[in-house]
Amino acid sequence: MYATLLTDARFHDLLLAFDRDLAAEARAADCPCGGRLHSARYRRKPRGRPCRLSPEHDWRLSLCCAVDGCRARKTPPSLRFLGRKVYVAATIVLIAILRHGATGARMERLTQVVKVDRRTVERWRKWWRDRFTATPFWCAASAAFVPPVDHQRLPASLLERFIGDGAERLIALLRFLSPLTGGAAWSRSTASS
Repeated sequence: MYATLLTDARFHDLLLAFDRDLAAEARAADCPCGGRLHSARYRRKPRGRPCRLSPEHDWRLSLCCAVDGCRARKTPPSLRFLGRKVYVAATIVLIAILRHGATGARMERLTQVVKVDRRTVERWRKWWRDRFTATPFWCAASAAFVPPVDHQRLPASLLERFIGDGAERLIALLRFLSPLTGGAAWSRSTASS
């Protein structure tokens, strides 16, 4: 069922709408210098979307201060992009989950549908187990889960903690991860990567 979410254009449209809401919230806050924030979106070349989407899905929403001399950039959290990773966040989560229990045939099918190499999937799994679990974000957030989340089964063991159908659980997980996806927060949390 999760694999069908990756091919559902409506699901990706929903994630874009959430990102727009997050950008609007960030824009309403203004810059710390008091200046207004303007759109400073930039193009990404996201991989891992097996469905055809409009070009607006390739843009990372970002903001920039309008005050001359400040021009500070503010990149709000995202449900579509996981930091600097080139694959979309939903793909990184779902393929890592499916890989955990994937047979050789299932992994071959995933590789064809999403066009992701086995080595890339293994890097994602290693990221989940080693780097993600070492971030300050996870060190603080993991305390809220009782019993503790099984690090060897991430992200599946984390997804299981959210309620709802497949799409609702995935969206809840992407919202949970969103503090990792914004500008400076992402830089600090992955500095040791």
